[in-house]
Amino acid sequence: MSMLDNFNITRRWAPKNPGIIQLYSLPTPNGIKVSAMLEETGLAYEPHLVDFGESDQFTPEFLSLNPNNKIPAIIDPDGPGGAPMGLFESGAILIYLAEKTGQFLPSDAARRYETIQWLMWQMGGVGPMFGQFGFFHAFAGKEIEDRRPFNRYKEEVQRLLDVLDDRLEGRDFVMGADYTIADIAIWPWVRVLSGHYDAFDLLEMGELGNVNRWFEACANRPASLKAVDIPARD
Repeated sequence: MSMLDNFNITRRWAPKNPGIIQLYSLPTPNGIKVSAMLEETGLAYEPHLVDFGESDQFTPEFLSLNPNNKIPAIIDPDGPGGAPMGLFESGAILIYLAEKTGQFLPSDAARRYETIQWLMWQMGGVGPMFGQFGFFHAFAGKEIEDRRPFNRYKEEVQRLLDVLDDRLEGRDFVMGADYTIADIAIWPWVRVLSGHYDAFDLLEMGELGNVNRWFEACANRPASLKAVDIPARD
């Protein structure tokens, strides 16, 4: 009997190696965050594709691990105290993996909380606002004649980008010289603006010299280049 048999999700996505971290995800910005962190830390893991096109996120098996029907989620067979543990919410997973490995989160208390502060900035601001902008710019929301929702989110995205650009003035990364979970959380969302949303010019991102310099450094890390295709789409 596998140590993961008590997790109903494994009935749909059977682990090949139940002794390593199981990742349930899709290469969206939130999914890429955790894939990048796993690649950066060197932890052994097994990715499972949660296919939104097949509504996998609404299946009873997936909901048994994440009742909020969002990716990513993980099961760590070697959780706290050595017991298996499931976890959802990308920010929580980043903190967990950082603490598990002692990587990408400063040990100094003040800098640790400052890093988490910027992680929460991404979770509470960048993710929701960039996502809503994408809906109104690139997806079904673009058909709405009333442009006030689009303009609201566009202006908020630009404001957040300006905050990031100011933060990066004189810094290699969000926390200075060290690459942290704050960077890992943010760069996939900046990537989607110029990629899937095709909004680089609309948002005048060419004027954000610090953001562009930082983004290139983050996105071209070996772990990042791999993470954008994890889990692989069939």
